[in-house]
Amino acid sequence: MSRVEQVIKERCEVYPDSPCLFFEGVTWTRRELDQAADRCEASLVSAGFTVGQRLVTMMPNCPAVLALSIAVWRLGGTVVPLNAKAGRELLGAALGLLDPFAVMVMTGMEELASAIESQGVPASVVSPFGEITPFSGRTGLPESEDLAVIFATSGTTGMPKAVPITHRNLLNNICTVKDHVTTLREDGEDIALNVLPNFHTFGFCLSGTLPLVLGYPQVILPSFLPPARTVEAIYSHKVSVIIAVPTIVALICEVVARSNMAPPDSLNMVVCGGAPLDLRLHQRAERLLGVPIHEGYGLTECSPVVGAAHDRAGFRPGQIGPVMEGYEIQLRDREGKLLEGNEGVLWLRGPSVTSGYFRSPEATAQRFDKDGWFNTGDVIRFDEDGYLTVLDRDTDIIIVGGFNVYPQEVENVLASFQGVKEAAVVGTPHGLSGEVPKAFVVLQEGASVEPRDLISFCKERLSHYKVPRKVEFVEELPRSAIGKVLRRTLRDLERSRFAGKKA
Repeated sequence: MSRVEQVIKERCEVYPDSPCLFFEGVTWTRRELDQAADRCEASLVSAGFTVGQRLVTMMPNCPAVLALSIAVWRLGGTVVPLNAKAGRELLGAALGLLDPFAVMVMTGMEELASAIESQGVPASVVSPFGEITPFSGRTGLPESEDLAVIFATSGTTGMPKAVPITHRNLLNNICTVKDHVTTLREDGEDIALNVLPNFHTFGFCLSGTLPLVLGYPQVILPSFLPPARTVEAIYSHKVSVIIAVPTIVALICEVVARSNMAPPDSLNMVVCGGAPLDLRLHQRAERLLGVPIHEGYGLTECSPVVGAAHDRAGFRPGQIGPVMEGYEIQLRDREGKLLEGNEGVLWLRGPSVTSGYFRSPEATAQRFDKDGWFNTGDVIRFDEDGYLTVLDRDTDIIIVGGFNVYPQEVENVLASFQGVKEAAVVGTPHGLSGEVPKAFVVLQEGASVEPRDLISFCKERLSHYKVPRKVEFVEELPRSAIGKVLRRTLRDLERSRFAGKKA
């Protein structure tokens, strides 16, 4: 299979003058992106970049991210997009692990560049359109030129692991998505919105790279905030494909509703992943945006898409859809033993799945077996049609006196209560049962709800061991950079509280 930059180059040669991207009032053709990649490539060569090196980008979405990626791939290197706001400790640990040639930051982030250089890592400032300030890189231990991109993920520990994705992984996933999701149209017929952060696998692989490979123009926004700008871009550029997470879908709907706008007539599909989508948001989004939400399922280690509905007719609220062609599937128990039923921890193997974690044999051994099977850590259920439902993360399961409680099930019940905006459920230590469910709840503005109201509501709808014993009202839930609720943070909070009481 070809390399990513080769496929992009072939597109450019066939359609050199077709629109490729729109950014802050500027339109680039495929030829202009190719020329920008030429300039970036020349700058990297001057800085000493060689085969097998890694270039870190800490930049918001912009044409330069795409041009730099193409340039790095041409030179046999690997792109590593990182979140500049991840915090000094995490970034320092990530850079130490990744051993980069240099770090690229955006114009206006000179202070960050200086801080990185003070740690002994070269850094350079890049304009949004790819003009690179001259610099000299450093030579790290080379890796295979087959590696296209490495994503840093904190996993369940909070400390970074690095997920290497090869050109084969990435191209296989993109081409399989095209074949699987028949709602996607042919070359150039769709216009994609590139608004997810590029340090996230959905953002880099699906919002940025997929349009380049499949021949779709893309509308690039540095961020989904402010949401009014995102909505304006959708309408003015006649965006037809939106790849988003639930937080972005909710913000888009809020703007459309507040402005009393008609659904965008250009919209062909909205794909949502990264976190479960609340049923009420499903219904609201379809009413305001005019199309049902394709809820996808994926993981960084799978480049990233695993499953989705084929088309609008196959859409089922609360379910994902079939697993894509090419994946081998196993269901195992929490100890890794094979199960024969339709529910269990999902293990995968296939051409989209990475072979392990970057320079971390210990982490690899924890999630990959000797035959190349990857433990997703997700407890799932298949129905008779092969539709996938994600019940919960294996690490988030609450065990109450030997019974499994899936937080998502309890959260869905709580979210259906009038006045509840959102909820997160975690296990809190309990002397008799080991742990019991506790709910952290955010109320809608002006709502008046008591903990006993929610507990009584749950008792009517859930088995007794699934009912939260405690309810704590909070202003907001802790979230990741893409808006995913961090149950880990709440769980750690409860454990520290329990430890404090015992002391």
